[in-house]
Amino acid sequence: MALSCSSLCSRLSLIRLCGLRANIITNGLYSPSVSPQSRLSLCRYYSTSKVRRGIGRYVSSRLQLANVKYESFLKRRFPRFYKLYHTFIQGFKLLFQDAKDVSRIKVKMGSQNLQVQDLPYREMEKLRQFRRDVIKAIPLVMISIPPFANYLVFVLMYFFPRQLLIPHFWTPKQQVEFRGIYHSLRAQHHRPVLEGLEYVSGHVKDGQLQSRLKGLCAKVQNGGSPQVSEILAVRRLFSGPPLGMKRMRVDQMRHISPLLFLTPRLPGFLIGQRLNRHALELLQLDRALSRLGANQLNDSELRHACFFRGLNSDSLSTNECREWLSQWLQMSSSLKDSELSLLLHSIVFLSANSPTGSDRH
Repeated sequence: MALSCSSLCSRLSLIRLCGLRANIITNGLYSPSVSPQSRLSLCRYYSTSKVRRGIGRYVSSRLQLANVKYESFLKRRFPRFYKLYHTFIQGFKLLFQDAKDVSRIKVKMGSQNLQVQDLPYREMEKLRQFRRDVIKAIPLVMISIPPFANYLVFVLMYFFPRQLLIPHFWTPKQQVEFRGIYHSLRAQHHRPVLEGLEYVSGHVKDGQLQSRLKGLCAKVQNGGSPQVSEILAVRRLFSGPPLGMKRMRVDQMRHISPLLFLTPRLPGFLIGQRLNRHALELLQLDRALSRLGANQLNDSELRHACFFRGLNSDSLSTNECREWLSQWLQMSSSLKDSELSLLLHSIVFLSANSPTGSDRH
């Protein structure tokens, strides 16, 4: 058997060599100046590469065919498991594509000497979202590396999709459902944030600013939506004492952290640092979005931008989302880097009584 295989391989090589030699002579590329050894090396090189490409294409086609048959079998016999399997595969494809996009953005930043705040909005948002996703996805990727461990991942996906998986691995129905859950958890901190502002307002010495802050809190607590001018009228209180980023009480920071989906279970100084970093990132995103224009976002990007800034946008129309985001950008475009605290509190001011009134707490 081994002899026949070696004989067959030698004949195939001879046929390929003769065919290549004939092609060279036919096309007028044969030259007496080329030595026989060079021609033989060239023929061997092309022959080997063609064989390798042929084997690669054959193996790839067979694997694709096997995968199609396997998916067809799952879809026919185990439709619920197939749904999980398909979501899992598509999720990894999206995650790898995001990794390629982020790598391209990083190369661009290095070659053009750009900072994050110099990037266009979509690239800046891609970096922010990928960083958050990959931190949560690392355990899932590590679990799926050993052979047959992907079945354990399927079990986790089935029982704990919201807690363990990133949105890449959620079905469209789960994405809407989980965003509603996350927003309801976030909305539970609206009232404590307003109560903290009311407490601090009693220590404001400027009578006019004290009255404006109390009136702003009362309006939101009574179900009203403040105007941008009413929010900006108290901006001086949020750039220094008593509500600046470095002057806020720790309890107030612990209630603001969940508004950005950050854990409040950290020491006070770490919470302050994280809030400051994320607030600055949000302000830079707003500036990039203002340069782009909110009307340039598609429906998915628009709803994602509103949700990140505190609004449960799934039950709103596209026009309502766009109108709300325009109001937010009108407010944030007027703020300085020293007024980041007001940007964070505006998540409550502008979204606590948004049209999704059923989510209020």
